Amino acid sequence: MGDDWRGSVALVLASSTGGVGQHVASLARGLVAAGCDVLVCGPAATDELFGFTAAGATFAAVEIPASPGPQDAGAVRQLRSALAARGPDVVHAHGFRAGFVAQLARAGAPLVVTWHNAVLVRGLRGQVAALVERVVARSATLTLGASEDLVERATTLGARRARLGAVAAPTLPNPRRTRSAVRAEFRLPPRTPLILSVGRLHPQKRYDLLVEASARWRELDPAPVVVVAGSGPSYMELAQLASQKRAPFHLLGRRNDVADLLLGADLAVITSDWEARQLFAQEALEAGVPLISTAVGGLPGLVGDAAMLIPPDDVDALDNAVRAMLADPELRADYAARGPEQAATWPGESDTVADVLAAYGEVTSS
Repeated sequence: MGDDWRGSVALVLASSTGGVGQHVASLARGLVAAGCDVLVCGPAATDELFGFTAAGATFAAVEIPASPGPQDAGAVRQLRSALAARGPDVVHAHGFRAGFVAQLARAGAPLVVTWHNAVLVRGLRGQVAALVERVVARSATLTLGASEDLVERATTLGARRARLGAVAAPTLPNPRRTRSAVRAEFRLPPRTPLILSVGRLHPQKRYDLLVEASARWRELDPAPVVVVAGSGPSYMELAQLASQKRAPFHLLGRRNDVADLLLGADLAVITSDWEARQLFAQEALEAGVPLISTAVGGLPGLVGDAAMLIPPDDVDALDNAVRAMLADPELRADYAARGPEQAATWPGESDTVADVLAAYGEVTSS
């Protein structure tokens, strides 16, 4: 049985404001269109943000928080009740938190878990996260990794079956404003470069490096302005660091106009310690904005030669790469042209749906 599978599936996710939620929404749309019976279980805020009900899926509120804790017992009860009422043929969890709760709540249905992120925390929290990671790897009927290193990690931890899973590239909406209107929001003179990054304000993203480098760029003429769109726990720390360094670095908060911001940008930058299939990397290349990115996780395989790759945790490499891009219009034009070409090679929603239908057929026929 392959992608002709047409059963009932429960998609489970924890708290999400970005790529995981968008991926689940894409799957829900595609699976409903393919004729599957789709139940989505996750925090109520995710349905408001990603529109699972609007996509034709049934939604059940299950409050799975981003971090483990005593509240997990309530999440397990909520999910167990939702699954019992629906009786899905397959439970498909997205991320470690959802996978952990799902393996406790499911009653007999095969469990597919898609790994979207690596465990990067240290200390006691890191030990707990590593334990969850191992439990999820060993309890899943099938593990799908968003990048090859995640597949390898799952296999090392004892996953029964693990393989790369297709993740649809986002379709970037058309900008609603002109480039000049976007730049006017930031009061930028015509020659001033705008450098953009988009992502959750979390230590993994290493925006501290971007603050440090942007402080160095004050000496350039004209000095570029750096803006970061996103929310998260590092907001105050980054704002204080930018103030201390007198860096031309601005936190925009969560935005729903990334296509507009990309139209106004001259460069896109990713400074993360690790990523799988980073959403902003895909959006930047699709929009034809020259991208500088750390060579970590799944990013090199995702961007190919369409981005300038630098080592992680290296402010000098970041500084030099941005200076090289800003000083060479032909280099920027070359990378701008490579982006859409690379984006055309990525799987779309139909490819991803076909991949998970094949996975569901695999786990229900074995």
